[in-house]
Amino acid sequence: MAHAAPRSRAAIERSGTTDVFGARTHTAAKIAIPVLLGLVYGYWAAGNRRDAGPITGWNLLFGFLTALVFAVVLMALLALAPKLPREAHAVTWGAFAGAAVGFLFSQAGGSVLRSTALALAVAAGTTLLMFYRYYTHEPT
Repeated sequence: MAHAAPRSRAAIERSGTTDVFGARTHTAAKIAIPVLLGLVYGYWAAGNRRDAGPITGWNLLFGFLTALVFAVVLMALLALAPKLPREAHAVTWGAFAGAAVGFLFSQAGGSVLRSTALALAVAAGTTLLMFYRYYTHEPT
């Protein structure tokens, strides 16, 4: 069975990572991905709110405002959260995910208590998952 030849730690650190896309592509993705996710989230929230009824101007406005808020908060989270310690970073992602899911559930007609319970469950799960990820991938 073939094995990779051993390399020293210095050789591994010199090699770095392979970046398939250029800096311009990464810059565009930092804007495009939150905007696209915001549009999907806004469409989903507006669809939940109208409950298979007719599409109205207010429904469109609600969807676009929801998309705008989601995209702005996601961009801020992507820019600011990596600068936080791992615990706060994980809690921030958990709070964002819990609030997003709870809001969608409330727009679908769920009660305040069920929306809050679902949001807290999603926030707790996301926080634990993200803490584990940040703890195990912490640079040495």
